[in-house]
Amino acid sequence: MPDEQLPAAQALIGATLLAAGRPVRLSELASILKVGEKTALGLIAGFGQQLETAQLGFVLEAVAGGYRLVVPPLTVPYLAPVLSPPPLPALSAAALEVLAVIAYRQPVTRAEIEAMRGASASTVITLQERELVKVIGRSDAVGQPLLYGTTDKFLLEFGLRSLADLPPLESADFAHLLRG
Repeated sequence: MPDEQLPAAQALIGATLLAAGRPVRLSELASILKVGEKTALGLIAGFGQQLETAQLGFVLEAVAGGYRLVVPPLTVPYLAPVLSPPPLPALSAAALEVLAVIAYRQPVTRAEIEAMRGASASTVITLQERELVKVIGRSDAVGQPLLYGTTDKFLLEFGLRSLADLPPLESADFAHLLRG
């Protein structure tokens, strides 16, 4: 791309990410910019670098298979008075355990979750209400129980590009994944 077109392309990237209100996939950005994905990736990287250098109060984040603009985590405490709606209460330890089982073992039935935890998996309902997990099918087992898996909102809430970004299963510290 010629240097004189670079500012317009980066402005279009910023406008797209701001207006979308969701992560925008590379293929979508390439289509909007009317360039190939490799060129779009370079433009996105350059745009991210410009944001970091300028320190404008937002940064580029690659998450859930796309890109979005977010505020830097260090600014979140200062923004609390203007953020809405108020944040949901933190997930209970039981809900986090069920969510971890689903994230690492999906697709998984409720009975399998309960067998792995040795306790009830009733928090699946809460996780569904928060749109962190969803029914993704039915098992071939007797009674065809529901199969659960994570959603794109799960990836967004935990700042993951994909399930491959989950920490190794041996890691007991999932708290660092929780975002403001």
